[in-house]
Amino acid sequence: PARAEAGRAPGPPDGGWGWVVVFGAFVSIGFAYAFPKGLAIFFKEIQDFFGTSYSEIAWVSSIMLATTYGAGPISSILVNRYGSRPVVMFGGLLCGVGMISAAFCTSILQLYICVGFITGFGLALNLQPSVIIIGKYFLKRRPIANGLAMAGSPVMLCTLAPLNQFLFDNFGWRGSFLILGAILLNCCVAGALFRPIGPGTAPVKTQVTEEGKDALKGKITEDGPMENKTEEEGERDCFEKVNQYLDFSLFKHRGFLIYLIGNVLMFLGFFAPIVFLAPYAKHTGIDEYSAAFLLSILAMVDMVARPTTGIVANSRWVRPRIQYFFSFAIAFNGACHLLCPLASSYTGLIVYSSFFGLAFGMVCAMLFETLMDLVGAARFTSAVGLVTIAECCTILLGPPIGGILIDTFGDYKYMFIKCGAVMVLAGTFLFVMNYYNYRMLAKEEKERKAKEEDPKSVRTENEGKKNWNKDSTQDGPELEPLREKGGGLKKEMNGT
Repeated sequence: PARAEAGRAPGPPDGGWGWVVVFGAFVSIGFAYAFPKGLAIFFKEIQDFFGTSYSEIAWVSSIMLATTYGAGPISSILVNRYGSRPVVMFGGLLCGVGMISAAFCTSILQLYICVGFITGFGLALNLQPSVIIIGKYFLKRRPIANGLAMAGSPVMLCTLAPLNQFLFDNFGWRGSFLILGAILLNCCVAGALFRPIGPGTAPVKTQVTEEGKDALKGKITEDGPMENKTEEEGERDCFEKVNQYLDFSLFKHRGFLIYLIGNVLMFLGFFAPIVFLAPYAKHTGIDEYSAAFLLSILAMVDMVARPTTGIVANSRWVRPRIQYFFSFAIAFNGACHLLCPLASSYTGLIVYSSFFGLAFGMVCAMLFETLMDLVGAARFTSAVGLVTIAECCTILLGPPIGGILIDTFGDYKYMFIKCGAVMVLAGTFLFVMNYYNYRMLAKEEKERKAKEEDPKSVRTENEGKKNWNKDSTQDGPELEPLREKGGGLKKEMNGT
């Protein structure tokens, strides 16, 4: 018979076609993050056209962002079932259909459905598969690949901001939505580049699984009744299938809970300043193109900040305590918003946009890396799905709350102060709780070593090693290939 390793999926190639995949992820991630922000150019005119308030028009971007994040688990399930390529291609088709349909809307409610839900769901099917496919193609060079792919967001925003203003001046907002719908169809082309990797995994996994089941059935027949144990096995298999998509045991993970609470609070003020930056500039008397150029300045600084932050975070001084660096970036972002009301001139808004782009790029560059640092690569997909479910609520409420403050006080400064205060609070919370988490981890590690060095408790030592190896396998991103190989050998031994 053929060797078991012959059909096993190869390790990440860390190059080759992977760089083409990075380019496809660059396009799809860029549209997923930048498109909801670029639509803010049309909000003032759509608001006048339908006669709505600031809070009502803000729901368009808010629903789109919330749908993009909230549909993360659905996207994860589809990727596990069909792979990244068809999911991203279908998502690009949905984006195009949603924007083309929005060009014929006659009410703000129809815009909520077409732009918010349909286009937002299409962007969700572009975002998460692109992040997952990079992890399959890269291991050693993953920080570089992620940095290049995530740079698609500022590049797209830098391009979309003046492009949207040009389209509006020449074709109006309806004609612009038609053209943007056609542009979003390029996500289908980007998805076509996501060639699957490791096609030989399934047959070998099935063969080993069948051998394990046969051995288990033989043991059940020898030991006792088969019916009860088979039912228990079926229940366990059902739970494992559910846990394959969403690992709910993460809610027992202390670091994951700290990350989740801090990020839920952060997103309450994360996107609103970008949504209202261009309308705020127009409100102060700045012309349309200059207002749109502020978003381009933000995007250009963001474009440099993301890879630079990735290099700094990957250094041997910052990497062991990357959670502190992430907390500082969030608090720095909030401080920029608190100082924004002092920028009354166009020069002041340029300075604010530059610092905002730097802080925004720092947060986005470490958003996924800090989560993987906490939970490991093996549980990363489930962690992203659970985090996006919780974050979509505050993402949904953030811009409308800012719009309500603008409608109530007739001034934008209260919206910026609210966002800044919330983000400073979130950064402070993460800093304090991560300090507590690091102290507890050091204490637990010290206790584990003490138990291992105790010669009287041999059994406790063996159990501690077993549990430590299990936790390291789940939480250590670099040990995932070893875990799969070790699991295959263990199944073969049990079958024997």
